[in-house]
Amino acid sequence: MRFNAKDLALLAKRPSGCFDKEGKLKICRVVGDEKLIEPRERWCRLKGNLLFLMKNKSSEASEVVILERCWVVEFKSKTDVSIILKFQSGEPDLYIEAASKPDCEAWAVALGEANSEGLRNKIQQLRRLIMEIKEERASEEARQFLPSSQVDSLGEPQFTSIQRIANEPKLEFSLACKGLVAATRDRKLNTFIQVSVVHPAEHILTRYSSTEIVEGTRDPLFLTGVTFPPEYPIYEETKIKLTVYDVKDKSQDTVLTSVLPDHKEPRADVGRSFLGCATFRVGDLVKSKEQQLTLTLRFLSRTSDGGKTVGTIEVNLVKMGEFEDGEMDHITTDAQDQKFLCFLPLKSCSCGFLSATCAHNTENLERMTDRRAKEECALVRECTAPEGLSGKDNLPSLNAVLKNPICKLYRFPTSDNKWMRIREQMAETTLSFHVPKELINLHIKEDMRRNQELKDLGELAPHWDNMRKSVIAHCDQMLSMYQDTLAELGKHTGSSFKSSCSKGEKTLEFIPINLHLQRMHVHSPRLKDALYDVITVGAPAAHFQGFKNGGLRKLLSKFEAERRNTGYQCIYYSPENTAKAKEVLSNINHLQPLISSHADLLLNSASQHSPDSLKNSLKMLSEKTELFVHAFKDQLVRSALLALYTARPGCVLKKPAVPRSSAEESDDLKHQNHPSQIKRQDSIPHHSEYDEEEWDRVWANVGKSLNCVIAMVDRLLEKDNSSKTKEGESDPSAADCKVLHAGGDWYEQLYPLVITLKDCMGEVVTRAKQSMAFVLLQELACGLPQCLMLTLRRDIVFSQALAGLVCGFIIKLHTSLHDQGFLQQLHTVGLLVQYEGLLSTYSEEAGMLEDMAVGISDLQKVMFKVIEAKSEDFLPIITGRREHYVIEVQLPAKMFELLPQEIKEGKLLRMYPVLFNVGINEQQTLAERFGDTTLQENINQENLELLKEYYNLFTEKMPPDCLPHFQEQNDLKGLLENLHQNIQAKRRKNVEIMWLAATICRKLNGVRFTCCKSAKDRTSMSVTLEQCSILRDEHQLHKDFFIRALDCMRREGCRIENVLKNVKCRKYAFNMIQLMAFPKYYRPPEGTYGKADT
Repeated sequence: MRFNAKDLALLAKRPSGCFDKEGKLKICRVVGDEKLIEPRERWCRLKGNLLFLMKNKSSEASEVVILERCWVVEFKSKTDVSIILKFQSGEPDLYIEAASKPDCEAWAVALGEANSEGLRNKIQQLRRLIMEIKEERASEEARQFLPSSQVDSLGEPQFTSIQRIANEPKLEFSLACKGLVAATRDRKLNTFIQVSVVHPAEHILTRYSSTEIVEGTRDPLFLTGVTFPPEYPIYEETKIKLTVYDVKDKSQDTVLTSVLPDHKEPRADVGRSFLGCATFRVGDLVKSKEQQLTLTLRFLSRTSDGGKTVGTIEVNLVKMGEFEDGEMDHITTDAQDQKFLCFLPLKSCSCGFLSATCAHNTENLERMTDRRAKEECALVRECTAPEGLSGKDNLPSLNAVLKNPICKLYRFPTSDNKWMRIREQMAETTLSFHVPKELINLHIKEDMRRNQELKDLGELAPHWDNMRKSVIAHCDQMLSMYQDTLAELGKHTGSSFKSSCSKGEKTLEFIPINLHLQRMHVHSPRLKDALYDVITVGAPAAHFQGFKNGGLRKLLSKFEAERRNTGYQCIYYSPENTAKAKEVLSNINHLQPLISSHADLLLNSASQHSPDSLKNSLKMLSEKTELFVHAFKDQLVRSALLALYTARPGCVLKKPAVPRSSAEESDDLKHQNHPSQIKRQDSIPHHSEYDEEEWDRVWANVGKSLNCVIAMVDRLLEKDNSSKTKEGESDPSAADCKVLHAGGDWYEQLYPLVITLKDCMGEVVTRAKQSMAFVLLQELACGLPQCLMLTLRRDIVFSQALAGLVCGFIIKLHTSLHDQGFLQQLHTVGLLVQYEGLLSTYSEEAGMLEDMAVGISDLQKVMFKVIEAKSEDFLPIITGRREHYVIEVQLPAKMFELLPQEIKEGKLLRMYPVLFNVGINEQQTLAERFGDTTLQENINQENLELLKEYYNLFTEKMPPDCLPHFQEQNDLKGLLENLHQNIQAKRRKNVEIMWLAATICRKLNGVRFTCCKSAKDRTSMSVTLEQCSILRDEHQLHKDFFIRALDCMRREGCRIENVLKNVKCRKYAFNMIQLMAFPKYYRPPEGTYGKADT
């Protein structure tokens, strides 16, 4: 880092009042748990993110610590007055000791907030506070415009409401202009209309939306219409102002649209000129006979009274439920080679989108409506809902996960000169925060159990004991970090998505970036209505930790290689064995309480003398005990028990089990008192005093005890069924249990057998837990602290990936509840989840791609389960551990009844995630010409094999007729072969790979994801291209209107609103040089891109 030493020296000598905090502290550097030198007293001064260390108050600064990419570890002890400052760069930690506990806490807070992240948090808190104050003032000011007689008991103004269908938009209309007058006779106008609303209670002009730009005509018919959602406060008394502009320079117009005040018109010399405006009351439009208004556009000036007439504007009210048929020939205008379309909305459909929140006026909407009204807005599940299940039944469950939808409406011509209607919608999801919080809570519980299991290992030799203490200390620090993160997330309020500008914030690193549902609903004149969903999200990656050393794919490989080559301070266990140890511990924690519970139920049934209940209890006890016994049929437990035995104090290796040379024997004698010299797992010495068969006996006793219980129950039931005599021949198996059967009580005869079973099980649990905990100790000890940091990074990436997956699964389930073929595929084969990546393989994005690849691969350990909701809380429930998670999705009773019996009975549903990545930006150009694209090639090849595996499984288990109606089996084979050829071809920026993978995913009823760094710019280009491609390939979009439709969606569609949500500016973050490197169809229209923060 460059700095001016003289300026820093002057800054350090400034008067005391100029610093954020200063005082005496004892400071030294720390590596691991060891201090390099004894702490020395220093006079410390904190200014911004600079910490000056001085020998005394008047001396020169001896050291400057830059407080970036670091965090404070504060010890929880009441008596401890020290903290540790840890640096992500890997430099030695800074030990800081204060004079008192209050002083220590004050320094911890000051240092924690000193970096740029702390400053950003302060700014966000101040912004939220300002917004809350503005909302309160606005609500108070709105009341002052009305007399008290116009305020009802709820405090709402009394205006004339617009009659409408429930859950449908309040008002929709289309726009067209005629006879526009240009400033010069020869000029061809490029016009658009800006729509503004004047609320009757406030009399404030507020911008609401705009149409697209129609070029080269004086009679423009606009493609984009205007829609007001159900909760928008619009009444018959509301006035709407329509302002027509002539765009001269598109590149400047985008900037002006986002920054001009509402009450000011733009200057004519900066990209666009004012042509004219007109105003109408909503009531006049609604009550007009023809439901159409023809307004005179006037150019207002100081010299002309009433203004100069510059043309007319037609406003056509759109009635939901009407579908106008007709040819498209009449839309041809007198402009050369130009065709323009008039907007008409989708017809009313109870199974389409219910409502939409327009994003152009979010602040005004929040000001004038109750917040609960916004939360009632949602998407509906499907296009063909049968009778008996209305959209209202589906709303509560979707309201739990989808928030703040944005809606856009279009009409495009088909190749046979008919019209198709498109409704585009985008919504954020509450799962962005819900899933990570649930996951972090599970991590905390799992890590606390692991730490306790390490403490319960018992007495160990000094070497192993010191190792355990070091591991537990590091684990406690990580545990504290998880707890702090969960606490910070619990404080979060406001938006339910994480903007692209926040991707580097530490407190939000578990949250997915810019997670949204992107939906397109198509209504074609000759085809069935169709929904197309894509989940858009930033690439799951650990942005705060950075990518200096690569991503997870490289870091995990490097770490595993280093573990194999470590010294003999610990025993090496492969990742597979470590995962097995975690699975065994998980099975123990899960099965032991279940077995105890079923054993108690068995005794309860015996005390009640209930044969049927006794049989059921025995059946459940047998099943769970058999699972318990089977969990320990692994050589790992036996070898780990031996390793743990050799780690006990006083362990002496006397007689090796395998004869060795005298040199080896002398070497053993030399190191017999040093357990640290134990070799790797594949060469663990056998101890002559250790009885390896003892574990087999202990383990087998559980099964024998269960057999005794079964035999006794059979005996008791046999006696109960015997009506002739109470005497009979004794059962040999029961005789082995040494229990008297002469007419004793059932409970008394079963009780000792059940106690024996529990005791045997307890002994197995104790030994198995200790042995598996010892395996985990080796994993952690071999790689401290890298092991824990990699676990943290993997947890962060997985959390982001899982939030998107849960959202995608829930949406897919809701849209396909009436598709019996899909539901059969879901429980028979599983769900295909296809990720489209747009990251380059150059610089930091290569690390992001490595993180993303591992995170998506880890989703294979996730299973879903659908349950019936027992309350009004429909948010999913997450259970499990790091190696295996189960997501329980809750459905209302009416929807749950539609599921197949297998799903209703709780069958676990498998996920098959695949990732295909093709970089498209200028960095990928550098990678292809001067760098390396091997990472992308390997990822695509590996996931092609996974996709083929899913396809083969699908064709084996599913009938062909379960595919969508326009698909054929041969299509899939050809597409897979084409995809294989394109991946093998290794062409530069071969985006056909992504198109083919997306098509295959849709044909296999999969869930689609599209990702780039922030899911804002490149993702928007890809999603809009996919939507228009679907309209062309599946719904016969007229080929001459493909580019026009694409530009319209990118300029005025949902994705430009996504950009606005993220960076407060309606501009894609591209420049001309970047776009020269982009494939042709991934370039935005002129005027929609420029410099913007990302």
